[in-house]
Amino acid sequence: MSAPQNPLRVGLIGYGLAGRAFHAPLIATTPGLRLRNVVTADPERRAQLSSEHPEARAVDSTEQLLADAEHLDLIVIATPNDTHSPAARAALEAGLPVVVDKPLAPTADEARALVELADRRGLMLTVFQNRRWDSDFRTAQHLIADGALGTVHRYESRFERWRPQIATGWRESADPAKAGGVLNDLGSHLVDQALHLFGPAAHVYAEVNARRAGAVVDDDSFIALTHTCGVHSQLWMSAVAAQPGPRLRVLGDQSAYTVRGLDPQEAALRAGRRPGPGWGEPAESEWGLLGPTDEARPYPSLPGDYPAFYTGVVTALREGKPAPVDPRDAVNTLTILELARRSAAEGRTIAVPR
Repeated sequence: MSAPQNPLRVGLIGYGLAGRAFHAPLIATTPGLRLRNVVTADPERRAQLSSEHPEARAVDSTEQLLADAEHLDLIVIATPNDTHSPAARAALEAGLPVVVDKPLAPTADEARALVELADRRGLMLTVFQNRRWDSDFRTAQHLIADGALGTVHRYESRFERWRPQIATGWRESADPAKAGGVLNDLGSHLVDQALHLFGPAAHVYAEVNARRAGAVVDDDSFIALTHTCGVHSQLWMSAVAAQPGPRLRVLGDQSAYTVRGLDPQEAALRAGRRPGPGWGEPAESEWGLLGPTDEARPYPSLPGDYPAFYTGVVTALREGKPAPVDPRDAVNTLTILELARRSAAEGRTIAVPR
């Protein structure tokens, strides 16, 4: 019997919302990983880190973290969107595999360059597309693969919120060139999910709007994709939806599946809970409806499973298996988002280059 392996030592860059509420708890509860260092110079966040992860040591900068590269096995980047690319490049050049929160980079070209660098270095590069492990998405994916809906012809997906006042922080105040706005923030998830379900898109149509007074980035956007397989995906992302629509609806020629509530994992992580028994299981009242109108009945949801992402990271690094998210998928998503902005600016449908 082989001796047990030491946990992979993780350096986390950023301890804001993404780092503190999502990445750090998932890293800390994944067998085979150990949170060793966290980059944050903010005194309040350092105090939170000391309380929540006393085993981890805070460092002031990415440069300081990477100067200790020989004592790390993995870098996780959870910083503002426009800093993802330079941080990922620095980590790869230091010889370390990398997890990057979505989006991988501000542009598809920058993302493609990172993928090429990782390939040349023989290093894992993956993107935290955690919404692939949402309860609603996992259940829809299962039903589609099982043929329960027949031939799917339309897919609708929404992340809509009601935030009539502009919030502080880079997501709502950053220049679009720095990857702020709902198209980059929420659209990164919605487009990734649609492409993951139905494959490449042939055409893109989009509407990109900044509706709130003083808004400098888009807060209400829509994307329509025509996939090469023939399915039409309609994706809404908004901060000004006073009555949000269904989270997800899939229409087939034999049946349909509709979910209204959100996956419970984000709320649980924000509340400080960590994965354990019953993790990611929606209440029965939040199950989606399966069936045509007169026959639609609640269908038991598969549990959400964000921990599966980091389990996949461990498997990729220990066993040489594929990364849990292919970074080329992130390049494809960014390509669609760029075409969406062009479509909105020109007021027309854009063909996706092949």
